[in-house]
Amino acid sequence: MDNSKNKNFSNTASRISSIASSVMDLHVRIALQEVDREKRRLISGGIFIAIGGILLMLVLISIHIIFYLILDKFNNWEYNVLLIMFIDLFIAGLCLKLGGKLVKGPYLPQTLEGLGKTTKAVLGKK
Repeated sequence: MDNSKNKNFSNTASRISSIASSVMDLHVRIALQEVDREKRRLISGGIFIAIGGILLMLVLISIHIIFYLILDKFNNWEYNVLLIMFIDLFIAGLCLKLGGKLVKGPYLPQTLEGLGKTTKAVLGKK
């Protein structure tokens, strides 16, 4: 009796593993198709994002130093650091919101269909 339970558990685990493996293979294949189709755009976009990120970091450090030196004449340093942190938090929230909207780009129909099927299979919906 105990042997049959172990055998059933082993078969079930094997089936789940094979389903997960096939779903991952499908998603990898579709992702590779998207990358091949959009390779030039993705590479140039990545290079420009990296350059922009580095320059933005340098500008933000400079702005922080200038802003702190200006505020240093009016308040104590704890208040100045707290004010700069809240301004940074606000700007970071705006950037995340904008980035989230920009990521919703055009995807291949196979990608959307595969993601929909996987989500339905995982959630158990028909």
